[in-house]
Amino acid sequence: MIVSNIRNFSIIAHIDHGKSTIADCLLQACGSVSERDMSSQMMDTMDIEKERGITIKAQSARLVYKRGDNEEFILNLIDTPGHVDFSYEVSRSLKSCEGVLLVVDASQGIQAQTIANVYIALDNGLEIIPVINKIDLPAANPQKVINEIEEVLGLDCSNAVLVSAKTGEGIEVLLEKIVQLIPPPMIQDSKPLKALVYDSWFDNYSGALGLIRIMEGKIKKGDMVKIMSLNKAYQVLGLEYPHPISKQLAEILKSGEIGILNLGLKSVTEMAVGDTITLLDNPTDTAIEGFLPAKPFVFAGLYPIDTDKFEYLREALNKLKLNDSALQFEPESSVALGFGFRVGFLGLLHMEVVKERLEREFGLDIIASAPTVIYEIGLTDGSIVKVQNPSELPAEQNIAYIKEPFVRATIITPSEFVGNVIVLLNNRRGIQENMEYLNQNRVMLTYALPSNEIIMDFYDKLKSQTKGYASFDYEHIGYREGNLVKLDIRVAGEIVDALSVIVDRSKSYERGRALVASMKEIIPRQLFEVAVQASIGNKVIARETVKSMGKNVTAKCYGGDITRKRKLLEKQKEGKKRLKAIGKVEIPQEAFLAVLKID
Repeated sequence: MIVSNIRNFSIIAHIDHGKSTIADCLLQACGSVSERDMSSQMMDTMDIEKERGITIKAQSARLVYKRGDNEEFILNLIDTPGHVDFSYEVSRSLKSCEGVLLVVDASQGIQAQTIANVYIALDNGLEIIPVINKIDLPAANPQKVINEIEEVLGLDCSNAVLVSAKTGEGIEVLLEKIVQLIPPPMIQDSKPLKALVYDSWFDNYSGALGLIRIMEGKIKKGDMVKIMSLNKAYQVLGLEYPHPISKQLAEILKSGEIGILNLGLKSVTEMAVGDTITLLDNPTDTAIEGFLPAKPFVFAGLYPIDTDKFEYLREALNKLKLNDSALQFEPESSVALGFGFRVGFLGLLHMEVVKERLEREFGLDIIASAPTVIYEIGLTDGSIVKVQNPSELPAEQNIAYIKEPFVRATIITPSEFVGNVIVLLNNRRGIQENMEYLNQNRVMLTYALPSNEIIMDFYDKLKSQTKGYASFDYEHIGYREGNLVKLDIRVAGEIVDALSVIVDRSKSYERGRALVASMKEIIPRQLFEVAVQASIGNKVIARETVKSMGKNVTAKCYGGDITRKRKLLEKQKEGKKRLKAIGKVEIPQEAFLAVLKID
């Protein structure tokens, strides 16, 4: 295959703008998948992806496009995840391309994630082809969307393609535009091998496989190669071209080509996304820039409801980690929930997906504790520690400052809901950076927000405040110092470690009141009074009392002197006092789950 006839491109879009459906149309138009084998969302391999209509794991396919003049082109399609949690995978995928299709819904226009992904494409210097999808919808207004793209993103839309992935209209025009506008890769076969790993997964038969883009040089079966971040040598056991259904073996991959590399590795952590592969005997001088190991941003405790299933949970997490190098976990124990694992996730969607897979694929019943972020603690002795679990926070007198992670949030909302959104953002300690009217009806807000304020239910609240019309995207922008304190919940005088939270001091009283009020309703009544308290250090800031169950000890008295009844009541009172001093309160797991939902 002539390198000038290769086109490497990706598809970027906001969630539900038709990215996977367009990928299906391109597969069908190029004859890569027969009519019999075709199904919706061919590039999505997990049930969760198909059910939710989202792409979690990036996929690639090699398409053969035959022009009318019988000229053949190889189109390497890289389908990227759409959600912000997987933005690192998107950036690596785009580094493997020369161009992208920017898919925008003709009825909805630009959304927050569209903007975020376009900036990644622009940073990589890629050719961008605007694709206006869903033109068959009654509410479609393609010209309005084209004007919006030109005004907001500053992109030239003279080459915009109007398509309907549902009916297939415009797909042939789109294929022709891909061939005409996206530049071919540079020919650099004579240089030492430099290959970028832009995706990896675990295969039960072959081990960890890597999707690679050959930037320079060439690689063939049997070569000895080196993974640069590990500085370890391996033999190439096999090469393939990516295809959604069948295996397409390859003997050699040259510069500009995309392929699947099999080195017989036992874990995807060894084939990390963003790593560089080179030949052992003729290595390249420099690795491809930008390699970063995947870092978790959100942490939560996962505990089996049946405590006997702890080892099953460990085994299930180990199996999931084979396919998900971003997943990190370590054992931990909680007084309230028993033994479990502290698990690190890329974001809330990643957490939801992992929890759902554990329940579906491994049949486990799991409780997830409240998600938290990593805090940077400056101690009075000058040292700095990082804490992800509130129960690990040092004593208050040893803390000089606490820094929390911040994100830059981009929210696009209809102008009628701007007031509601600003109130919500201010309540979440947001700092306004920009406010811009995209047109008469839509506004883009840019805010700096503490990560801790968006990980619980921010997205749900945003959708309810805007009747579902707002879109939301964010990027991490580092740590900032905050006036933060650890809020403890005490039940019968004892701290319940699993309910400790780190909150802003100005919100601590309000949050403490809500927590103890909820616990009062949930904790079962005992034979003695139970004090439920919220405290900061040793200072109690809120309290509720769970009343004791009353037993009618005077029922057996029929008449007689009142002192007899009083004596029985005094005896009961003394007994309750002793119980209160030695009594233990078991907090039901349902109570713990209900408390997590409090905002």
